[in-house]
Amino acid sequence: MRIRPFQLRDEPAVIELWKRCELTHPWNDPHKDIARKMKVNPEMFLVGEIDEGKGGRIVASVMVGYEGHRGAINYLAVDPDFRRQGFGRALMKEAERLLIAVGCPKINLFARATNAEVIAFYERLGYADMTGEAIALGKRLIED
Repeated sequence: MRIRPFQLRDEPAVIELWKRCELTHPWNDPHKDIARKMKVNPEMFLVGEIDEGKGGRIVASVMVGYEGHRGAINYLAVDPDFRRQGFGRALMKEAERLLIAVGCPKINLFARATNAEVIAFYERLGYADMTGEAIALGKRLIED
């Protein structure tokens, strides 16, 4: 898998990937999420692509964020047909490398409490449940 920055022509393939990975929801318009990311550190929106002979196929993605205090991981996705090949681990390693390069001291990310497979994946990478230290709060500012 080759990791590279997202390009606008990738949008249909990335959104289809997110749908296959069940990351899209009615309250999060993926087109708007991509448009917003392209305004802030677009170089930190990564895709993983494999060569299938007639061009590349996007099989993974991650949106990496940093606002000067904490890093964030969103939309980490690996096509179900390509899981357990190290693609998610490779994307997270590159995300961490990018964040370290800009001086980011810590990453925060969210996983659904019901998704034991994803939680176990992050734990294998050294991430830990920090809910004993803090709780996650949110407030929707714009209705999509």
